[in-house]
Amino acid sequence: QVQLVESGGGSVQAGGSLRLSCAASGDTYSIYYMACMAWFRQAPGKEREGVASIDSAGRGNYTHSVKGRFTISQDNARNTLYLQMNSLKPEDTARYYCAADPRWCFYSFSDYKYWGQGTQVTVSS
Repeated sequence: QVQLVESGGGSVQAGGSLRLSCAASGDTYSIYYMACMAWFRQAPGKEREGVASIDSAGRGNYTHSVKGRFTISQDNARNTLYLQMNSLKPEDTARYYCAADPRWCFYSFSDYKYWGQGTQVTVSS
């Protein structure tokens, strides 16, 4: 079993930065060999969208709207997932969730085996 807990959210002015963290706990073997970890976000009244993912080879993928501004990474033990968010815009305001899966990266949040409960990010203009 693996548990994911997000932290690092908060309120920031447009143009500012935040770093989100997702701490994975539970079975260390499963955590280390996780095939994919990802960040999703959902704004009120909006669909939940994938933001970024990182596979077991450390390759990151990003949705177009955050390319060049956000960076996904993991620590060496793969027990903490990060999302460095720079040049934040009001449209980045959302609740951010981390997800992990031992099989592969998925398009849909619900397809991931493990989910966190989210952390709120609010960007004001």
